[in-house]
Amino acid sequence: MPETLDFHGVSVTRLTARLQPAPTSRNTMTDARMRAIPITDWNASLSHVIADMKGVPLNVHKLLANNPALLDAWWSLRKYLVQGGSLGKRNAELVILRTAAHARNWYEWASHVERGLNSNLSWMEIERVLEGPSHPDWTESDALLLQLVDELAANGALGPELLDKLDAHIGQAAILDLIALRSMYVMLGNMLNTWEVELDKHVANALPDSLTRENFEGRR
Repeated sequence: MPETLDFHGVSVTRLTARLQPAPTSRNTMTDARMRAIPITDWNASLSHVIADMKGVPLNVHKLLANNPALLDAWWSLRKYLVQGGSLGKRNAELVILRTAAHARNWYEWASHVERGLNSNLSWMEIERVLEGPSHPDWTESDALLLQLVDELAANGALGPELLDKLDAHIGQAAILDLIALRSMYVMLGNMLNTWEVELDKHVANALPDSLTRENFEGRR
């Protein structure tokens, strides 16, 4: 690819992460004797997952296929939340990206950069997710979504002040969706950080040269 890329209409130069670097001593799939299972070896009970993914499940799904009952049970929740639930895709992608940043998980971050752009997030907004809710350019609603992720990460619960603000902006049903969405990606991040799963080729091929794992995991 050329050195300078026009990525979704935006000239992308460099992504600088503002979080702690990911651990460097993770288990590999080989070490942990866990692998992403090719779909030819999947349990027959997972045929609906393959169909829903048009024959091309993601590598994270292939990891979960090590436990067919878990993947099967999780799939309905995933289908609901990946569409944003009652939040809409743009809001959902903000929450997912911030959760991936907290988890220091390259797989989910890279996977949701393009999804975020396709959900009406700008490149500047995606990069700004790394700075958190205090950045002055966020709208109040966007800042509240990011604050929810941060507060859950710090305290394991939402305080009454944030709850009141979220209720006024998005309502109680959407707050439940947000907590469920963030929790789902914490779960995936924990699994993906335990067994390093290769980035899906279509995701890797869509990323500009300047968007690298090293930049994502680097210090400010």
